[in-house]
Amino acid sequence: MDEDLRKRLHLAAASHRPDRARMLARIERGMAGDPPARTARPPRRPAPWLRVAGAAVAVCGVLAAGAFAVTQTGSGQREGGQRMAAPPAPVSDGPAGGGALPAESGPLRSDGVVDPHSNRYWAQNNVTVTAARPLTGLTVEIRVALNGGVDSTGFWRSLPEEDFTASAREEGGFLVYRWTLKQGRRVPPGTHTFAGQYNHAEGTRDAGRDDYTARADASGEQSLVGGDFAPKG
Repeated sequence: MDEDLRKRLHLAAASHRPDRARMLARIERGMAGDPPARTARPPRRPAPWLRVAGAAVAVCGVLAAGAFAVTQTGSGQREGGQRMAAPPAPVSDGPAGGGALPAESGPLRSDGVVDPHSNRYWAQNNVTVTAARPLTGLTVEIRVALNGGVDSTGFWRSLPEEDFTASAREEGGFLVYRWTLKQGRRVPPGTHTFAGQYNHAEGTRDAGRDDYTARADASGEQSLVGGDFAPKG
């Protein structure tokens, strides 16, 4: 290094006067762990089109939640939120006020009797349905009161088995036999028999509470007949 440069550096160093107060303040802040001050930036506002889209999404969310709530609180549910299917309407309902049903209605006539071959341990309830013209719909129901140790042993009908859906189950204190004509099938004119069989306690069983009904459709004409199994004459 030449002598002239060295002299100029010494002169510059001698003329420098550091700001001691500022330096001490910076050292104290560093020792205290305070972070250096930063200039806070104002929050950025979203573009107008983003604000409109956000509002639309919020409204759609509220509407969807409302629709879900209405669906979940509808009728026909049981505890647990599972929808419960409605039971089939009993076909044995009589006229308003509980009056007896007629044995004849439109093209349909009926009769009920405890089979004469029944004995002290077993019985059969017979229903005969007479159609004056073809039937496009038919449901026959026999109800046997659950008294005297009643227990089903079977059921049958004189019409083709494959034309009907049949069942036997306990409902409301009765053993219920039910036959329903399948869609697209027909019942020809004539007299047809439906029978429900059952065991019972030894002795003569009281059939006073047993009854039956038959609903029919003959080309749009509805018929409803019914009765009991009391001895005739």
